[in-house]
Amino acid sequence: MKQAPDFQSDEWINSEPLSLAALSGSPFMVKFWTFGCYNCVNVLPSMKAWYEDLHPEGFEIVAVHSPEFSFEKVFDNVKKAVVDQGITYPVAIDNDFSIWRAYSNQYWPTMYLVDREGWIRYVHIGEGRYDETRQAIVDLLVEQPSP
Repeated sequence: MKQAPDFQSDEWINSEPLSLAALSGSPFMVKFWTFGCYNCVNVLPSMKAWYEDLHPEGFEIVAVHSPEFSFEKVFDNVKKAVVDQGITYPVAIDNDFSIWRAYSNQYWPTMYLVDREGWIRYVHIGEGRYDETRQAIVDLLVEQPSP
């Protein structure tokens, strides 16, 4: 297991800047994506369903937008895509790939599930395994924190 790195971004959509400290005590997902990525769009229905169903239970999603192309670096383009794609969870802008590098990430989309104590407990790259990922989220939600 690896400790989740903090978010190094001053630009956010749908949220004030978040930190690991602000999320401490709740399980959350860090999802790397870029709005022009076909595979990233394909995972959106599951992401939105998880957020809608499990956010009231204490689950958070932090989407880290790390652009592949220059037009994806434009804040207004990302903001429009967030609205058009119906994304309501927090989005960190990672134009310099600092968060990407901190996580040693390599692919879009990649999802990291982080437990209440900040440990990365599950990683999934790409599409698929939606039921398995949802179950991993539920498992973290019901898991009791260490004394």
